This record gives sequence, C-alpha cells and structure tokens, in this order.
Amino acid sequence: MADVFAQAPDHEQVVFCNDRSTGLRAIVAIYSTALGPALGGTRFFPYADESAALADVLELSKAMAYKAACAGLDLGGGKAVIIGDPAADKTDALLRAYGRFVDSLSGRYYTACDVGTYVADMDIVAQECRFTTGRSPEQGGAGDSSVLTAFGVFEGMRAAAEAVWGEPTLRGRRVGIAGVGKVGRHLVEHLIQDGASVVVADVDAAAVGALLARHPEVAATDPAQLVDEPMDVYSPCAMGHALTDATVARLTARVVCGGANNQLAHPGVESQLEERGILYAPDYVVNAGGVIQVADEIHGYDADRARATAGEIFATTARILAAAKTAGIPPSIAADQMAERRMAAAAAGKPLRLPERDGRHSPDR
Repeated sequence: MADVFAQAPDHEQVVFCNDRSTGLRAIVAIYSTALGPALGGTRFFPYADESAALADVLELSKAMAYKAACAGLDLGGGKAVIIGDPAADKTDALLRAYGRFVDSLSGRYYTACDVGTYVADMDIVAQECRFTTGRSPEQGGAGDSSVLTAFGVFEGMRAAAEAVWGEPTLRGRRVGIAGVGKVGRHLVEHLIQDGASVVVADVDAAAVGALLARHPEVAATDPAQLVDEPMDVYSPCAMGHALTDATVARLTARVVCGGANNQLAHPGVESQLEERGILYAPDYVVNAGGVIQVADEIHGYDADRARATAGEIFATTARILAAAKTAGIPPSIAADQMAERRMAAAAAGKPLRLPERDGRHSPDR
C-alpha cells in the first residue's frame, strides 16, 4: 500500500477489487469529490500488470476531475479500470460483479463507458449498480457518448482555429486524425461538413475501411506516418500519450486538438509545443462532451440541454487560450489553473452531498 500512497498523494480514495469467481480484477480511483460525486468511465484493457493499470487509473481519474471542473459540472473526478482483454474476458457475470463493486462505494463514484466498454455493458452493470450512467435509451439512458464527445472536440477545434487563423472554421484546412473508432469517426463527419479535408490513420484496418467506404474523399495513411503528413491540425483520438518528444519534433501542424485523454506523454511536452509554435487545445477541455452527456443522464437525460452544454466548450476553450496568451503560459497550464481554482473554492465550502437512493444526484451548488 505504501506504493499507492506515494503514487496518489492527492487522491481521496483508491479501491481494488478481486472477484475470483468471475475473474474480475478492477481498480477504482477517486481523485476529488469537492464538486460532487466522482464521475468517470470504466476502461477494460489488457494491461501488462497491475502497476500499469494503477498508473493509468490514477492519471485518468485526475484528468476526469479537471475535466468536470472546467466543464462547469457539479461533479468530481474518478476512473475505473478492469484488467483483462475485453474480447476474451468480458462476461455478463464479470460485469455484474463489477456493478456490485461500484455500488458498494455508495454513490461516491458514478461509472460509464470508456475504452473496451460500451452502452450494452453499462446496461448490465446497472443491473447491480444504482450509480451507472451511459446506458442505452431503452434503459432510460442517453446512448453512445462518443457522439457528443466528437461534437465538443470539433467546437474546441473551431476555437483553436480562431485563435491561430482568425476564423472559427476548419474550412480549407487539412486535419489529421489518429484513431477513427468511437470518437474519431464522428469527428470526421463534423470536419467534412465544415469544409475541411481529412487524413486518417488507425491500427484497426477494418475501422479505416468502414470510414473510407462512407467517405471516399478522406485520405488514409499508416499510423506511424500520420504525424509526418502535411496538415494544419493534428487530432489524437486513440489512446493517451500521443504527444511524445519525437512526435512533437515531427509535427507539421499548427494546432493539436483531439479526443484522446492524457495526450501529453510527460510534463514538459507542452513547453516543446510552445517552442515550435504549435497551439495545444487541452485534451480534457475539448473532449468533455462525453462526460457532459453522461452527467446529464444522471438528472434524466435531455438531449437539447446536453448538446447546449457541450456547445459551451467553444467558449471555454477560447477563454483558456486567451488566458494562456495573456499570462505567457501554455494552454494546458491555464486550463489546470482554472480547474484547480474551482475545485479549491468548492472544497472550502459545502461538503459532498451523496445521491438519493434512486441513484440521482441533486446538486446543491
């Protein structure tokens, strides 16, 4: 346990689950409940070992807290990981055991979809857990949250375009998208409608093939070569840590704005982007559309209300980019400061109010 305390000095709670009967091995990390119950997806992934899973869930849960704070939500941040191959290890029994595990936290953490989990999975989890969101419309949920995530990324990209080129549009720009799964394929739709040209790459050849069948005007390249493509905007929409020292050195883009979480491989990458004149739209700001959608579902989903809230990502991104320029700091630092101010103010005020027994959260802030 000493290693956990050392790795997570600012986290409120880290809980491990081991259910031998189903093979469930999971970790839930709660970074902050200053603004309300922690909300975060469940990532089902074949981690190399438990140390890798712990490092990922700690990083992701912190990002979720900052994401919720910048999005103006009355929710904190958490995350869960299930260790295993979802294609081989996912069963209804395992998901139900996971639901019982989350429910035992009594509303301190709400779970939803992430890499390796889907709406249908959340419907199964919800059979055992009152604190599940991201469910199917048939079960009273909002459905696929990647749709609103992509919309929010597009709005953030428009704000970045305005900051760099003076107009909030991608018309006439070339955008390179790394990953055309849940979010990337929807982002392509927005960009084409806005008049952008698009080049994509994905390790999943089937995903690329399906996209090209729908949009033959889109170009495709090898994932290892995408960053070398001439482009105006680079949009990481797959796994995290896409922005490494080597990647930044090779980028031709003027803007980085994508749906992936935790895009910066290490502290200091943001400074390298600044030195190269590349504007970075902070990932947890622009990809907040999904968390906005699943948060809205907690209160009884209203599609128009959720989309309107996600549309505010444009103004939030613009405000952060302007603050960063004025202060002479990278946008990621400006975003961190905005989130930290809101969490600190909340922590100094009212204590966490837990949801009612029906699983709905009544915000009191």
